[in-house]
Amino acid sequence: MTDHLQAPIRVGLIGYGYAGKTFHAPLLRATSGLELAIVGSSRPERVLADLPGVQILPPMETAVHPDLDLIVIASPNDSHFPLAEAAIKAGKHVVVDKPFTLDLAEARNLVSLAQQQNRLLSVFQNRRWDSDILAAKSVIQSGALGQITHFEAHMDRFRPLVRQRWREDPGPGAGLWFDLGPHLIDLTLHLFGLPDAVLASFATLRPGGRTDDWANIQLIYPHMRAILNATLLSSGGIPRTLLHGTRASWAKYGIDQQERQLVEGITLPGTPGFGDDHDPGILFDGANGQRTEIPVPPADQIGYYIGIRDAIRSGTPLPVSPESAIAVMAVLETTFHSGREGRLLPLSLTVEERNAYKTREHPISEAFGESR
Repeated sequence: MTDHLQAPIRVGLIGYGYAGKTFHAPLLRATSGLELAIVGSSRPERVLADLPGVQILPPMETAVHPDLDLIVIASPNDSHFPLAEAAIKAGKHVVVDKPFTLDLAEARNLVSLAQQQNRLLSVFQNRRWDSDILAAKSVIQSGALGQITHFEAHMDRFRPLVRQRWREDPGPGAGLWFDLGPHLIDLTLHLFGLPDAVLASFATLRPGGRTDDWANIQLIYPHMRAILNATLLSSGGIPRTLLHGTRASWAKYGIDQQERQLVEGITLPGTPGFGDDHDPGILFDGANGQRTEIPVPPADQIGYYIGIRDAIRSGTPLPVSPESAIAVMAVLETTFHSGREGRLLPLSLTVEERNAYKTREHPISEAFGESR
């Protein structure tokens, strides 16, 4: 049956802050076969200004509404678990914005519940579809770099003033690393699989800061190191993504353009020009130092929701698996333990969880000389 002849998947979006407004609502509305029917929000005037005619309900009523098929949770971090739990028990498929939960125990509970209820559960890891990650994946697969020995990724901002908001106030799920760390961890695992250990350092460097605003994380692989960085005091000047290998290096400067386009609302998801990135990747040949610019592919965050639609309708694999959600939460939780203790720590994953992750996810392990 063709897409336009099938009944739309009715979606409830919970939360209309930055993530709900900027990412989820536009991507959901641009995905054929999905219908954004209800928004769970305490600020109806903000929602209706953008989405006139949409139904507004309280978050928990949205989570269990009988007319909805898919619940997307983009509310504050400490609400993710209770809303997702209620939605799954009500028979809904669920997408949770990152971070998936507040800790690994909650992540395990949600995944187990979804399996018991035979419901689909995924995390919105949209950065897998950013231009630099798509380009990095392509150059790794090409073999041009040889065995990968170093991967470095930055999600840096310049926000020197401390703001009064839940992300910067002390509390569960607050701080820069809880906000951006899940992205950096997920894209690293997506490219290279599970690390063996973690070494983390955190700091609060802005005057008046109340939560961490600087992070440096090492993910330890047998023959590679992944260095993940996040700060709120960077004005630029360094690559966003960097790879070193036994033959060559590759760097990508400049930020992916999708977020800016979504904020401006001028170029819409799925239309010509959306996701175009004119900053090329740069290949540095190790033998002769030659510098070669390589165009990057268009970014495509709408691919996430296309994957969700197809998984619900056709049983295709989820674009981001629940096993991946558990793995990312295990790494995230271990980074916080490592930062507090100041030492290298192994991941707190069971053998069964490691095997399940390897079965469901397909890292590009051969590109850096490992069979993981």
